Parts: sequence; structure tokens; C-alpha cells
Amino acid sequence: MHSIHFAILPPPAILKNEVECVRIADYRGEEAVTIKVSPTGAPGMVFHHNKGHAALEHIVTHSGRSFCPPPLFLSGPVIEPSVMTYKKTAFTTVHVIFKPSALKTLFGINASQLAPGWIGPQECGALDLTSQLMEARSGQEQIALLTTFLVALLKQEKPRDTLVEESLRLIHAHIGSLHVKDLLNTFHLSERQFERRFTQAVGLTPQAYLRVKRFNAAIHLIKTRRFARLTDVAAALNFTDQSHLIHDMKAFSGMTPTRLAQQVDDFYHEQAGHAFV
Repeated sequence: MHSIHFAILPPPAILKNEVECVRIADYRGEEAVTIKVSPTGAPGMVFHHNKGHAALEHIVTHSGRSFCPPPLFLSGPVIEPSVMTYKKTAFTTVHVIFKPSALKTLFGINASQLAPGWIGPQECGALDLTSQLMEARSGQEQIALLTTFLVALLKQEKPRDTLVEESLRLIHAHIGSLHVKDLLNTFHLSERQFERRFTQAVGLTPQAYLRVKRFNAAIHLIKTRRFARLTDVAAALNFTDQSHLIHDMKAFSGMTPTRLAQQVDDFYHEQAGHAFV
């Protein structure tokens, strides 16, 4: 089977506050391909195609939910692993990975209504974009079309929740030591108020988002071989104990820690979501 070529592109400068990166997957074989994906808690916009037709057969989550997405769709943040199965054909996917709060700042969507789940181009104002992407003659042209679409959304000046954005910055900077109670003390909000605002902007509760990001950080530490033992990884990220880390690794990857450690080098770029074929 031909391998899949992945490329990670930085966001256009004008979209750096809304877009994390763009991941392009290109497959030139003719056999069916499955890609396993672990969550990062980030939403995204995905365009998948082969000569004007949808390339994805279906996506199945670890809990058994299944859906067959259209060629262009907007996905909410998820907190469970999934398997993406492609048709028996060559294909290309362009995946725009957004910042955690971009569903609200770009699309004006209450993110809690889209997590976990997806909507098609008509529901997010991108119906014309689908046909334009299908007619594009190159990947560069497709990325340019997506950029133009997102910049137009950005210029509509939707309200931002700067408190939630600052809380996200603190979470990412101190993932190994930060707790929700620390954020409550920093912003002088009740737990109910903070959870409501965070969930509307991000689509996940603060507790769920912290769990996902600590799992992502654990994968990074295992992959870089900074620690020889899981107990050291657990301690570095302030897990209660090793069993707590093992529980979350199983929940978010669908694999045992032993199998995950054996395959960790096959995971692709962290910003684009942990994925392997």
C-alpha cells in the first residue's frame, strides 16, 4: 500500500489568532485507508476529495457513533478517539485546525452545540465554497479559497470572550500544574459562570479540555523520550498517579499504554491531532 504524505502548513498571518495550522494529507494509492485519530479538543474544517467526489467513506468514534460527512464540513471538538475510513481511491484532504475558541470568534457558533459533532457547508455559510474547492486546480488554490472564506468571516467582527482566551493561554502555558480552581481564583468567577462561558466558546468544559490537553502533552513527552517510565510522565504532568495517566491514555487513544508507546513514533504532528495509519 502506498503511504500517505502529510504536510503541516502554518496559518496565514492574518488568521494566526484563529487558526493553529493546516494539515494536508495526500494519498496516491488505490486501496482503502483508515486513519486513527486521537482528540486535541480543537475544532476544524475539513475538505476531502478525489476528482470532484467525496473521499471519506465514514467516521466512527470509539463509542460507536458513525457519520458520513460531505466533502466539506465543520467539526466541533471531540474528546474520544475515532477512525476515518476512506474509499478505495487516491485522495487529498485539507484540514484547517482552528484555535479552541474559533467556532465562536469566526463562525459565531455556540461551540457547545457542535461538540461533539459536525455541520455541512450550508449550515456554516460555505455552500458556494464547496463547488469552488471542487473546481480548484491545485492544493494551493484550495488553500487560497479557504483562506479567503475565513478572512471574510473574521472581518465580520463577532464578539470575543477575552477571559476565555486568556484562560486558554494559561492552560497551554501551565498544562502540567494548572487546575480549574486556579483559573477561578485568577478570574474571580464562580465555577458555574466560568464553565458556562468556557463551554460556549470552546465546546468542552474546562475539566474536559484540561484532560485532553494533558493527554496530548503526555504523548509528546513519550514521543520525545524525555522520560523512561510512565510514572515519570505522570509526575511531570501532575496526574494523581500512574493509573490515572493510563486511564486517560486508554480513553483518548483507544489503546493500552504499551501499544501506544510502541506506536507513538507513528503519530503525526501534535497540533494537527494525533493520527496514525
